[in-house]
Amino acid sequence: MKRYPRNMIGYGANPPDPQWPNGARIAVQIVVNYEEGGENNILHGDAASEAFLSEIVGAAPWPDQRHWNMESIYEYGARAGFWRLHRIFTDAGVPLTIYGVATALARSPEQVAAMKAAGWEIASHGLKWIEYKDAPEEEERGHIAEAVRLHTEVVGERPKGLYVGRASMQSVRLGVEEGGFTYLADAYDDDLPHYVRFGDRDQLIVPYTLDANDMRFATPQGFNSGDQFFAYLRDSFDMLLEEGRAGAPKMMSVGLHCRLAGRPGRAMAVKRFLDYAKNHGNEVWFATRLAIAEHWLKTHPPETRERPSAMDKATFVERFGSIYEHSSWVAERAYALELGAAHDTASGLANAMARVFRSASPDERLAVLKAHPDLAGKLAAAKRLTADSTSEQASAGLDALTDDERSRFEQLNAAYVEKHGFPFIIAVRDHDKASILEAFERRLDNDTATEKKTAERQVERIGELRLKALLS
Repeated sequence: MKRYPRNMIGYGANPPDPQWPNGARIAVQIVVNYEEGGENNILHGDAASEAFLSEIVGAAPWPDQRHWNMESIYEYGARAGFWRLHRIFTDAGVPLTIYGVATALARSPEQVAAMKAAGWEIASHGLKWIEYKDAPEEEERGHIAEAVRLHTEVVGERPKGLYVGRASMQSVRLGVEEGGFTYLADAYDDDLPHYVRFGDRDQLIVPYTLDANDMRFATPQGFNSGDQFFAYLRDSFDMLLEEGRAGAPKMMSVGLHCRLAGRPGRAMAVKRFLDYAKNHGNEVWFATRLAIAEHWLKTHPPETRERPSAMDKATFVERFGSIYEHSSWVAERAYALELGAAHDTASGLANAMARVFRSASPDERLAVLKAHPDLAGKLAAAKRLTADSTSEQASAGLDALTDDERSRFEQLNAAYVEKHGFPFIIAVRDHDKASILEAFERRLDNDTATEKKTAERQVERIGELRLKALLS
């Protein structure tokens, strides 16, 4: 069994209405990452100096050495940048979420006291701000546990959110297994919260951002002026607000760092953006990530639903074997495809089954066509149609024909089968009685090759409609 673990569909074309408080059209959530004192440093037991997200673009680690300039840049974030951002946000009355590296928080008690006095959420940014991609699982698990312990000790309460940042492939799972987080944030995959399932637990994810993020001041092809940063934040806000006004409200995440956005020329861009967003009044909900998570859990709790990609083969074939009329082999072969979350929707699974049908031999496809009953034919009269066919024909009124209508269908059925060698097939749920008769008479004149292709597409459409009814 091939299964694709990534979710490439999400909410699709019709995301849920988040129902933000007071009818807000956009939720704006701003994070300040507090990492200063938790970065790579041989003083912290690391193998080398830090090399990521500083004014030294392209910096390399210094193995077994301290890096005076790098340390000084990080110290600016704690000594000056934090307090500048603290003043801007408290003056604006805008709530923040702090991503706090536990060891950094432990080395900054006055900043922690200021965060708490401001009423900000202090979420966990892990034990240390280091790369976990090559970390053994048990080591990373231990770091998460120690981060929670130390955070609780320093802050006075445990963190309810976790963002590792430089995550491994197991970071989210380990966060779920820890069991105490209301939300996790190591995802950049959506503009709305969503759930991931590990074992029997549905874990809420509140996605973060790497684009509306001041980290791009410290990377190639990033922002090089406050004007660029402000313009990007403003355009992001305007796009999401426009969608919200059109009936699809979203969440906007903004990521800041004390040593980056805390610099004067960048802090002014942050201030201008807050002023701009606040000018939109009640259309905007400024919230912490925890407030968004708690709102989502209450408004959109996790739902238990069928996931075809997670079924065993017997269940899958029993559930979907009748989608193609009397042709369970289509479901059997579809089960063997690389299914994933994108195939847990009606349209996604319909595509998988259509792929199987299209790649089947001509004889196999013809057998599927021949398995379909005549419209309003003898099987219908004898009540020997499948449940799906019975329901479909009834939806178009084919179970309540006048004598003249029934006679006309019988004539057309006989003429069509005699000419083409298989029954007339049409997705009756897309039609009414009159349009079915019109199509019947028109298609009778097609050549058989053309009509076979038409019938095959109608078989696929019937399958899609059946799946929509089944998986709605």
